[in-house]
Amino acid sequence: MARDNDTRLASMTLLAAQTEFSEPGELALFIDESQVSLLEAQMDTRGYLRADQMAGAFQMLNSYDLLWSRMVNEYLLGERRPMFDLMAWNADATRMPAKMHSQYLRRLFLDDDLSKGRYPVKGRPVALGNLTLPMFCVGTQTDHVAPWRSVYKLHYLVPAEITFVLTRGGHNAGIVSEPGRPRRNYQIATREARGGYIAPEEWANTAPAHEGSWWPEWLAWFKARSGEMIKPPAMGAPRKGYKLLGDAPGQYVKEK
Repeated sequence: MARDNDTRLASMTLLAAQTEFSEPGELALFIDESQVSLLEAQMDTRGYLRADQMAGAFQMLNSYDLLWSRMVNEYLLGERRPMFDLMAWNADATRMPAKMHSQYLRRLFLDDDLSKGRYPVKGRPVALGNLTLPMFCVGTQTDHVAPWRSVYKLHYLVPAEITFVLTRGGHNAGIVSEPGRPRRNYQIATREARGGYIAPEEWANTAPAHEGSWWPEWLAWFKARSGEMIKPPAMGAPRKGYKLLGDAPGQYVKEK
């Protein structure tokens, strides 16, 4: 959109998202040319990556919490932890379309095409340097999937204003960190548009620290850059032969 002078977006939010992959973290232990080629061959026969394959990859990235501790507690000690919101969400795995997953691993992860200005969209490459809209970027302290120092590299890839948050927690719990959740804290600082670069270690030593959830900061940032609130559309579109069921998100999510 920035390349084509489409200015409909007023801001952008990135949650534990890498845009430069030269230091991707522990995933580099599992992904190389041979592994990607093997996955592509498997996906080519079925058209997607199985949900259990994706779940297994995340378990290996954080094997102590997601694999071994569970095996010890449940298999050896016979103690099953009660289900809670993040555990249920994490267990809700989904398949990945073959083309999407292949492009992510090969073009972004292995070849780093996005940060190098080589990733094509509609036949022409896009450049992160074209982004000038305000950005809200969140990194998490113990992220095994997107290490916060790698996420922080956005500061030297775009000239835009960046409000960067470093919050306690990992790839999931650091993001799903609503107000009222105990033992939460975060740091936040804004780099003005075309401002100077500060190394991540210096940023961590100087950015103001706060107790609690970073969500109110995000909400205030959004309000300052948004228009009036509008009512979301009803769930589904009434068409001939179909009955409108109700407003989003639907009644089924409220059933017990």
